Amino acid sequence: MRFILHKDDIGFYKIMGLDTVRWLVDNVELKPGARVLDLGTGYGVVGGELSRRGFAVTFADCEDSLIAEYAGVELELFNIERVDFSELGEYDLVVLSNVFEHLSRPEEFTGRADQLLKPGGMLYLAWTNWLSPWGGHDFSPFHYLGPRLGPRVYDRLFSRRRILNPYENLFPTSIGATLRMIRRNRSLRIDKVFPRYYPGAAFITRIPILREFLTWNCVILIERVRGARSLSAPTSL
Repeated sequence: MRFILHKDDIGFYKIMGLDTVRWLVDNVELKPGARVLDLGTGYGVVGGELSRRGFAVTFADCEDSLIAEYAGVELELFNIERVDFSELGEYDLVVLSNVFEHLSRPEEFTGRADQLLKPGGMLYLAWTNWLSPWGGHDFSPFHYLGPRLGPRVYDRLFSRRRILNPYENLFPTSIGATLRMIRRNRSLRIDKVFPRYYPGAAFITRIPILREFLTWNCVILIERVRGARSLSAPTSL
């Protein structure tokens, strides 16, 4: 409801971030002082709240968008599609929230995500899949007309400025394709898949096609397999 009334303002991300942290604390086994990477931290809410709970958090993003209450934290500036992940170190938990759909080559991220995780470490991957009601973000629901026609129809009907453009900074993604990408990396194991806003209805994510429309925002909790040798090659991008 907050998003419908106010779109993606800071208040919306605070609500979503606090809800994410509560779920992580209740469902992911983290020891006091565990190393956490808030990858694509944005306003810094998830990382900030995890830091307050005693975890050692690294904030990382391509630009500084941290709100005032987190302005004093150290921010790693980098481009997620160009940086060599081995330079960032390994973590007990990596959070990638609302970033995946903005990657032009998501398969490259899933192919080397294990480099960011300690053996047994967890990746919390959450994103808005394309066929969900908000898959077009700021021009939803016109994305159902397609990534080319949808934005053009939206622009003709409304004078509101769009931030996102398909195939520039927003890329169509699907739950099915993302699961297949992850499974190709044998150092990773899928632990849980569920709708972010109503995790009790996880059964939806097991129904092909239907899940693409009803999940809204999908979460995949991924573990780096203990004892598995990383098959990911360092990137030279």
